[in-house]
Amino acid sequence: MWSEISNLGDAALTLPVALTCAVWLALSNWRLAVRWIVLLAAGMSLVGATKILYAGCGVEIPQFDFRVISGHTMLSTSVWTVALSMLWQAFRPGKAPGVAAGLAVGAVTAVARVFDHSHTIPEVVVGWLLGALVAFVFLRAYAHAYKRSSSPRIAAVCLLLVSGIAYGNRAPFQQMIDTHSPQVCAFMRASGDGF
Repeated sequence: MWSEISNLGDAALTLPVALTCAVWLALSNWRLAVRWIVLLAAGMSLVGATKILYAGCGVEIPQFDFRVISGHTMLSTSVWTVALSMLWQAFRPGKAPGVAAGLAVGAVTAVARVFDHSHTIPEVVVGWLLGALVAFVFLRAYAHAYKRSSSPRIAAVCLLLVSGIAYGNRAPFQQMIDTHSPQVCAFMRASGDGF
């Protein structure tokens, strides 16, 4: 059961949903679409950096039981909060129910990642906070630039189709990190010795 819930945060699902949101945004405001992609990429970069440092260099903080930021939790929290908030606002005034639902999906994903022994509590808490930060920074800009979204029914159908097709698939990012992190860390060490 926990792995099925964890799938809500897998990049194989959340990135297509995020891209669908970006296309929907671009139809009315391409700058918001770019902002969304940049903010999400920044959050993913922080997650990736901790994973590379742990997998390749062995960097961790054992006092806090912290190795890496939970990527599933970060992606689930940020992507579902933005997607559900945008959908809610497209059909009804306000954004609070969409934001609350997205944050709840992120929290449930975090719980699943702990119970399936993929992450510790501190790792999912940091992932959830980072995902919430990405979502809130974007939604603040979205609120200032908001106008009626174009084709909300089509966007909702597209989000459902993308979610249905992508759910249950797994992105190969963790395997890539495990495979290539030692070389990245070796390169960083060699570069540091040269100074």
